[in-house]
Amino acid sequence: MDQVNKLRPGLGRGLDALISPNLKSSDQNLTVSAKSIKPDDGQSYEILVKIPVSAINPNPYQPRTNFDPEALDELKKSILSNGLIQPITVRRAGYQKYELISGERRLRACKDIGYKEIPAYIIKVETKEAMLALSLIENIQREKLNPIEIAIAYRRLLDECNMSHEMIAEQVGKDRTTITNQIRLLKLPKEIQDYLIKEEISTGHARALINLPGEKLQLEIVHKIIEENLSVRKVENLVKKYLAQGNTQRSVKINTAASNLQNLSQKDIEDKLRKIFGTKVICKQKSGGSGEIVIEFYSNDELERLFELFDILEKGYN
Repeated sequence: MDQVNKLRPGLGRGLDALISPNLKSSDQNLTVSAKSIKPDDGQSYEILVKIPVSAINPNPYQPRTNFDPEALDELKKSILSNGLIQPITVRRAGYQKYELISGERRLRACKDIGYKEIPAYIIKVETKEAMLALSLIENIQREKLNPIEIAIAYRRLLDECNMSHEMIAEQVGKDRTTITNQIRLLKLPKEIQDYLIKEEISTGHARALINLPGEKLQLEIVHKIIEENLSVRKVENLVKKYLAQGNTQRSVKINTAASNLQNLSQKDIEDKLRKIFGTKVICKQKSGGSGEIVIEFYSNDELERLFELFDILEKGYN
């Protein structure tokens, strides 16, 4: 936990805390010529140097799980024709030893071509948490990850780096709602996630499916999407139709529960609400009949869960 707390101030200042502005600005539209770059001196940081390909260890926090062979071949052809457009990023892992932070596709392509050396930025990353955060953020920003890989990366930033949705949004230049919606994709069944990875359905399709109650219905609709080549708009309308059919039953259950609360003691009300919301609930009632209900939460994840539950309850009344 101490390491995480030390990490968070740096992340709060953005990637500038770990990558100097000079390096970042020089990374734009740069065609790298190995002949014009000096070898590593073995001790400096925030420098662009050429290092041996054989001295680079793989990234233990690599978010990419799928490497398209055709895309890799295209990258190799591009490097042979135009040079390496963007250097890889590494950290030191001992004298003349390095650990990859970002650029695995570029490193693989250069290895396959037969290059013995590769241009690389060397930056100082001391803790495991900082390495994980920087690696994930760098890959999200610079590599073409599939939607599930991005969602997993966001989830790891939440769980392992103790970052909030707002902090992640700031780091990757996205809206907070985008981060939340991306992570929600992980709630879908594995089969639907695989369809999304293979691009048989789009992210828009997947987001619509999340709103359906139950895995069975989600799978039924996703098969319909693929078989009939349904657009996102048609799927959204189809989901609304299914939800409307279930709203009447939901409304009856919610209204019945509300009616039953009138005959319960304050403690019984708190117990019932605690079961509904899955967290501590405090009911404060005044002599005139008015009052307030306090719903406690203990993490950003729990707050997100409560928001999703409120959405379900709202749909039940509409």
